[in-house]
Amino acid sequence: MKYQKGTVYLSGKRVKMWYGQYLVYRKDRQGKEVRRQRNVALCPKANTPKWKAEKMLKEIILKETEGAGPTPTLPPDDSVTFRWFVKERYIPMRRGSWSPAYKKTNTYNLEHYLIEYFGDLPLRNLSTFAIQVWLNTLVEEKDYSESVVRSCFSNIRAITHLARKQKFLVDDPGEDVTMPLTKPVEKPVMSLEQTLSLLGAITDLHDLCLMHVGIFSGPRASEVMGFQWKSWTGVSLMPHGTAYEGQFYKGRLKSKASRAPIPVPEPVRPVIEAWRRLSRDPSPEALMFPTFGRGERKGEAVPRQAKNFLKWRIRPIARKLGIPDRLVTFQVMRRSLGTHLQEHGTLKDTQGALRHASITTTGNVYVQVVEDSVMRAVNSHATAVLDGWTPAVEGLGLKGRNVRTVPATTKTARSSIAI
Repeated sequence: MKYQKGTVYLSGKRVKMWYGQYLVYRKDRQGKEVRRQRNVALCPKANTPKWKAEKMLKEIILKETEGAGPTPTLPPDDSVTFRWFVKERYIPMRRGSWSPAYKKTNTYNLEHYLIEYFGDLPLRNLSTFAIQVWLNTLVEEKDYSESVVRSCFSNIRAITHLARKQKFLVDDPGEDVTMPLTKPVEKPVMSLEQTLSLLGAITDLHDLCLMHVGIFSGPRASEVMGFQWKSWTGVSLMPHGTAYEGQFYKGRLKSKASRAPIPVPEPVRPVIEAWRRLSRDPSPEALMFPTFGRGERKGEAVPRQAKNFLKWRIRPIARKLGIPDRLVTFQVMRRSLGTHLQEHGTLKDTQGALRHASITTTGNVYVQVVEDSVMRAVNSHATAVLDGWTPAVEGLGLKGRNVRTVPATTKTARSSIAI
């Protein structure tokens, strides 16, 4: 007899029934083992979820075969700890699909929250009860945010699932774990009045252009810092890569939906054109918003770090206007755009402007994003915020920066593809 779980499936025209399929091993007259497939009717589908049908099939298999049969080969001792499995199996197998930003954040979360707690525990001693109590403690005693708890919840389930598939565990202890309720997370947005006052106080054309793009087009921080001049089409911005911590990652974007063009409202286009005329290197491969490299990259134009740009260039201005630092982030700009766009277009238009992969099943199947409607929505939003105000871009220059450090002939920023 071989170890098996069987397969559950639906069948029937008038009355849907759950059926089970499994294999039976017998010996023929010559003593040779032969395999036979067996199908059994389990129960009507009505009021019976799939997991119950699977449980019924499992009981039938156990009764038929007089036991679960040999279990997968496991280590004979407790040398395989949770720490060893995460570091030697889980991370090496999963990190190839992680973006640079996610890799840094998730590696920290694994080390700080999961390995710190379960590290020395033998992997095969990990139980559903222990995992659930730990997750509940993160909320009830540690008072961690929803993002931290959800990251822990997703990671522990992914780890135990992989351990089960790799036959380090007989059963998956994370399968029945539930996400505990967390306190509501504050998701602030910048008001229209705050947005206009901040833009009106910026006197540097580079900074003004970057903020116009961030506020009215809503790209992610890694996208806006990775824009090249070939991204600018005159009416939209097309991402060709992302930038993270001063490195440009060619072709690396968050999702397939992120490759869609980003609509640029009509009031923002003259600001971009003014910055292109003033830019030291407006060639197609050059970065739109570069800074100068240091160390080994001295003399090269490299991507800015979003947090440094906001910290040193924008937040000092915002503080003078009474705008708190927590509102001056690209995430808040993106969220504010999504919030305010609801007054100027449909929810599907908002999805198109922010290039989210999905909104709801109904929205994806029955409503199609029309580029004209998305453009009307972002135009209406920008016009409502600016309310007739137009920045005097021709009179602006570069304030508080040494333009000579960025060479006229810009070397292409080093690109490295995350492993």
